[in-house]
Amino acid sequence: MLQTEEKPYRCEVCGKVFSQNSHLTVHIRIHTGEKPYHCEICGKTFSRMTRLTDHRRTHSREKLYNCEICDKSFSCKSYLSDHRRIHKEKIFCCEICEKKFSRNADLMYHKRVHTGEKPFDCEVCGKAFLCSTKLLCHKRIHTGEKPYQCEICGKAFSQNCTLTDHKHIHTGEKPYQCEICGKVFSRSTKLSDHRRLHSGRQYQCEICGRAFTCSSHLSIHIRTHTGEKPYQCEICGEAFSKNGNLSRHHLIHSRK
Repeated sequence: MLQTEEKPYRCEVCGKVFSQNSHLTVHIRIHTGEKPYHCEICGKTFSRMTRLTDHRRTHSREKLYNCEICDKSFSCKSYLSDHRRIHKEKIFCCEICEKKFSRNADLMYHKRVHTGEKPFDCEVCGKAFLCSTKLLCHKRIHTGEKPYQCEICGKAFSQNCTLTDHKHIHTGEKPYQCEICGKVFSRSTKLSDHRRLHSGRQYQCEICGRAFTCSSHLSIHIRTHTGEKPYQCEICGEAFSKNGNLSRHHLIHSRK
C-alpha cells in the first residue's frame, strides 16, 4: 500500500498507511503484542486506552451498547461489533476441519487445537496455554486473587464466567440445554461433559492413556504425572494438587 499526502505514515511490517502518527503507533502494537494499558482491578492488559475504558465497565457492570437485532447489551463497543457477526454469515473457515468462524482472531485461536501450539507459559509452574487470557486466569491459582465477587452471598471467584455460572445457584436458572436429550445445566462445562455421554468420547490422558468423562477430572489426574500442586496454604506454605485437599488442610489450623 502506497503512502499518500492524506496518509503519510506507513507500517513497515504490513504496509498499511495512516493519516496520523498516533494511529500508526497504536497499529504497530498488533505486530509487537505490546499492551501498555493495565486494568488495576484484574490485571488484564490492552493495546488501546479506549479498550481499557470499555473493559472497566465489565467490573462496574455498566452496559452502554445494545444490539438492535436481539437487544443484548455490552459494556464495550468492540464486543457489540463482535456479537453482531453472530447474526451474519461466518466467513473464516478452518482448512483442516472446515469449522467456520465470524472472526479471524477466533480462527487463529482455533487452529492451535490442531497444531498443539501453546505459546503462553506460566513463569511460576511452566504450564502452557493457548491464549493470554487463560494464562492470566491460571496465574490467579498461584496468587490466590479472586476479583469477581457474588453480590448475593459474597463468594469470590478468579474468573468472571465462573461467577456468572455460580449466580445460577441463587436464581435456579439452567440456561445450558442438551440438544439430544433436553437435560439442562447451570454451567456450560457441565453440558460439555454431559454431551460426551451421548458421543462416547472421553478426555484421555496423553501420558498413561486413562480416560475421563469430565475435563476437570483429567486436569486433576495429570497432576499425578507432573507433580504440580497449585493450591498453597497461606499459613504454613504446604501445597496440594486439589483445592478440596487444601480446604481440609485448613481445618488443621482452625483447630489450633
